[in-house]
Amino acid sequence: MQDALVIIPTYNEIENIAAILDAIFNLEKSFDVLVVDDNSPDGTSEKVKELQLQYKEQLHLLTRANKTGLGTAYIAGFKWALNRDYDYVFEMDADFSHNPKDLIKLYDACATGGADMSIGSRYVDGVVNVVNWPVTRVLLSYGASKYVRFITRMKISDTTAGFVCYKRKVLESINLDTIKFVGYAFQIEMKFKAHQKKFKIVEIPVIFTDRTKGKSKMSGSIISEAIFGVINMKVKSLFGK
Repeated sequence: MQDALVIIPTYNEIENIAAILDAIFNLEKSFDVLVVDDNSPDGTSEKVKELQLQYKEQLHLLTRANKTGLGTAYIAGFKWALNRDYDYVFEMDADFSHNPKDLIKLYDACATGGADMSIGSRYVDGVVNVVNWPVTRVLLSYGASKYVRFITRMKISDTTAGFVCYKRKVLESINLDTIKFVGYAFQIEMKFKAHQKKFKIVEIPVIFTDRTKGKSKMSGSIISEAIFGVINMKVKSLFGK
């Protein structure tokens, strides 16, 4: 067992899953991986089971009955990790939008750099680190992060980032059963909870590259949750809820 666990939520990622796992397990730093699969009809979980024969001690699989949102998948993964002895827990996508090599940068920021939470940030240096996204989507994402920063007063440039390393104590301090958001707003809520508890959060610049295989899970309801839910989250925080 390693000291760090990478959680990868999946739904229909058969085109990416083997390659992303191979890339992680061939890094100079050793990581364990937990794939949280939402009963993908394309055979993603079956492929992971096959790969478990190759990566016996490092690769784990948690299969859920239904597709109930990114946030609930990560919560299930966090609880799984906290029931074991991992010191560092990561969020990461399966589609290579997050470069596996950057896991080491995020790990070092927490393990030796003094951070409690490190974020693989697309926007800490502006918008130049986003590759292959249409301009309209870049502006929407960048604008959303600016909006969230204004509402919440968090000093985080990429508030919606999904490439994150948590020290164990951060996850232990958050009542995971109270997390409300299930889409990409989940990323905002987790950062806000850590911010409220005054953990040291740092942003590490990374190159974000849009997926070349598989289908994006972005939808209008996810965007709406992020935009309108943030105001509700901030208001509740003012009243200690």
